[in-house]
Amino acid sequence: MLKIEHLTKRFGGLCAVNDVSASCEAGTINAIIGPNGAGKTTFFNLISGAIAPTSGKVIFKGEDVTGLRADEVARRGMARTFQTTTLFDTATVLDNLIVGHRLRTGSTLIDAVLGTRRMKEEERRCREKARAALDFVGLSHIEARIAGDISQEERKRVAFALALSTDPSLLLLDEPAGGVNPEETEGLARLIRKMADSGLTICLIEHKMDMIMNLADKILVLNYGERIAEGTPAEIRANPVVIEAYLGSEHA
Repeated sequence: MLKIEHLTKRFGGLCAVNDVSASCEAGTINAIIGPNGAGKTTFFNLISGAIAPTSGKVIFKGEDVTGLRADEVARRGMARTFQTTTLFDTATVLDNLIVGHRLRTGSTLIDAVLGTRRMKEEERRCREKARAALDFVGLSHIEARIAGDISQEERKRVAFALALSTDPSLLLLDEPAGGVNPEETEGLARLIRKMADSGLTICLIEHKMDMIMNLADKILVLNYGERIAEGTPAEIRANPVVIEAYLGSEHA
């Protein structure tokens, strides 16, 4: 599904990501962990097209997408959520999701002005897709709520639904459980597992180790922008380099 080859990003004299290679198999859950400042979010930004790499390649479903814009990468089936969940707070939850599916529509400004049949048909499909995504994440009952009035945990689920409404095959989730309590974290973990079981490939950044160790099929560990380990949760938990750099002796 995703292959990263010697990815590097330099900002002047700072090397935020240094010669990192990794891969994600279709239908699996892959985690990226590491200390703050390890380069995890920059790594996501490179994969999703938010920023261009200094060197290296991003191969998505067999196609070299290195250097493509974020919208071009998204149209190929890669969706992304962010650490801070930003929604259109004055719009309804449903309208937020309709925006996501616009990625798959072809109506122009002229269609909108004239109210063409194509515009009306695409509007209907967008609403259907948005409602299906809301149902998947368990939020059908709040579709008419204003997004600025919902809880943090609901915002996380809406962000998942917004990503799902773009019809992705790969989801990049940046700290999906950040800012929620342990019970809500368990619910989000079940939802992530549900997404993988539905056929999606998941790649997530997360600091909650209990969640990661119980959820991920494979873990990539970054430190100071470099890959220091990659393997199953059991292998990562027992890796002395990872214990010293990130997990700590108490976790071991």
